Amino acid sequence: MELRILPSNIANMIAAGEVVQRPSSVVKELMENAVDAGATQVTVVISDAGRTLIQVIDNGCGMTPDEAVLCFERHATSKIATAEDLGDITTYGFRGEALSSIAAVAEVTLRTRKEGEDLGCEVVFADSSQVSACETACPVGSNFAVRNLFYNVPARRKFLKSDNVEFKHIVEEFTRVALTRPDIGFSLSHNGRDIYVLRPAKSLKFRVTDLLGAGVVGEVADVSAETSVVRLHGYAGRPDTAKKTLGNQFFFVNGRYFRSPYLHKAVMKAYEDLIPEGVTPSYFLWLEVDPKSMDVNIHPTKTEIKFEDDSVIFQVVYACVKESLGRNSAAGTIDFETGKGGEMPVFSSRYEDFHPVEAPSPEVDPSYDPFAREGVQGQMDFSGHDWNSGGYRTGGLVDRKDDYGKLFEENTLPSSKIIILQGKYIVTPGKDGLSVVSIRRALERIFYERFLRVLSKEGHVSQVSLFPVSVQVGVENRLLFDSRQDELRSLGFDITPFGSDTIVVNGVPEGFSNEAGKVQSMVGDLLLLLSDESASLPGVMESARARAFAALGASSAGEITSPAAAQALLDSLFSCDTPEFTPGGRRIIAGIPMGDIDKKF
Repeated sequence: MELRILPSNIANMIAAGEVVQRPSSVVKELMENAVDAGATQVTVVISDAGRTLIQVIDNGCGMTPDEAVLCFERHATSKIATAEDLGDITTYGFRGEALSSIAAVAEVTLRTRKEGEDLGCEVVFADSSQVSACETACPVGSNFAVRNLFYNVPARRKFLKSDNVEFKHIVEEFTRVALTRPDIGFSLSHNGRDIYVLRPAKSLKFRVTDLLGAGVVGEVADVSAETSVVRLHGYAGRPDTAKKTLGNQFFFVNGRYFRSPYLHKAVMKAYEDLIPEGVTPSYFLWLEVDPKSMDVNIHPTKTEIKFEDDSVIFQVVYACVKESLGRNSAAGTIDFETGKGGEMPVFSSRYEDFHPVEAPSPEVDPSYDPFAREGVQGQMDFSGHDWNSGGYRTGGLVDRKDDYGKLFEENTLPSSKIIILQGKYIVTPGKDGLSVVSIRRALERIFYERFLRVLSKEGHVSQVSLFPVSVQVGVENRLLFDSRQDELRSLGFDITPFGSDTIVVNGVPEGFSNEAGKVQSMVGDLLLLLSDESASLPGVMESARARAFAALGASSAGEITSPAAAQALLDSLFSCDTPEFTPGGRRIIAGIPMGDIDKKF
């Protein structure tokens, strides 16, 4: 391939733009160049999340000394030569912008050698200018070392996120490129620690396993279809494994990762009536189309694609995923062939001759009156979880909320006067009828005021689990937990990393359930909260963050099953500043007047 500068008439036809937005942008461009160069091994070395060093080493075709200097010029490319070539692009890069943009905001050292040459060359660029060029001994291929990113653009460097956040973006880009080429070996290290060491894989499924874990592959079904317009293959997650967090949703076309809200709708339509609202399944879909039938030249980062006939692609994706879900249904089946060992016992017709069956005779108390009002037998102790202070306590409603005494008996409610309806509502008698309290909404209010105090630096206590729960969250999400550990610890979450893609939940805030299934569900909800970068603005989002964690706590709390626990919940509710409404303004307490009850009879 010959490297050349594009004529201005062709360069002006390209959707150009700034390609270096953050360290992950550099990783993406250099990895794609390495794959385009025919590399079979690509090594990525990162220091300080890319601020100090981004090094990408490949064993591709390499460059001559002249090409090593020329490649840093704007619109220097070997991928296209004429305007017609823009309609038949099969490589990742083609604009010739990446290296010139990187050299404008960093110090770049390139060492490269072509096959058959005795010596390679080393060129150094900084601030868009060549610093030096000389011969050097180096292996075949290219070695790009990008140091001190944005050193000459301090405003851009200042607005980079934390190291964990920036490295999470690097992992995302690394994953997208590695998924497109399972035949290539990739490795990624950060601050001297290996994150991924991927050998060439036998198939896409092996590459997905290496990158995302065997658990992900075990939750997907094969997808395959071939039409005159598109060939589609890949994997779609089982409906029962859909999660609230966005993650593991990938589209690729002709080996190129791309985003498509339009085709995402096609996938989600295939899951209609199979998954609850608010959750998203995993999917990995590879499309192969005629390069002339799509346009990759519509966005500077090359992550958007325009197809010649989007509606046909939509229908193929929808039908293929729908068919796969039906063919690989995870629903249980019934075996009607009793010869294969049915689980239900079969009795002979003479069974009752040897084992007589007698109908039960119920005992009836004719003097029992269910509507008779029993007198209060004095004060009773109601032990239960103290939702407000972290211990256990007894007693009735909190005195400082005297106004709410009108809804209930003046004396402490004995356990016989508290009814729990389907685990959703607490019903108690009052002076003028019945009072109904929504358990979930009451928990939201209690958790909201508690977390609001925590975010105001009052601190919080964690309840330690007897059996810690490990949850595989993936490398990217593991890094997300790492970056917010201090905040999570202050809220009562005791979470420690385990390996490169797993966390161990040792403890949760008081009131949350320690049951393994609920902890795993809670982790998924927690990822949604942590992914909201706006929530990390100090001093601005405390109320919104408290509301979000309160909703998480209400859904993750243990069930209220005893009158004593219900009484403790009421105590804590009426200790709140605003017990009538949730943080979102929904009513917590409703009264049913005696008049309305009388109308029923």
